[in-house]
Amino acid sequence: MITVTEKAKGRITEILQSEKYDATYFVRVAVESGGCSGLTYKLDFDNQERSGDQAFEDNGVKVVLDIKSFLYLAGTKLDYSDGLTGKGFNFINPNASRTCACGESFSV
Repeated sequence: MITVTEKAKGRITEILQSEKYDATYFVRVAVESGGCSGLTYKLDFDNQERSGDQAFEDNGVKVVLDIKSFLYLAGTKLDYSDGLTGKGFNFINPNASRTCACGESFSV
């Protein structure tokens, strides 16, 4: 399961409204090869579930992952930062054994 903080929920809601996405859209989170630590996080909006997807709802936000990504992200918390050190979504991943300095990639 992926949990979603209040700050992340607020930013997701803002994006959905500003892009005029309808109620069928959800957050799709994935893991891809790349980055300085080996794996990178990908976050997008989608309205089509695929075969094998894992879907969760937390804090009123629907999050969908493919099964491979779920194996890397189980127990992860999705947060949002708007501080002076950078704005963006942050993944607090208990499965990551190492992360890069920018927080965009990790390894297990």
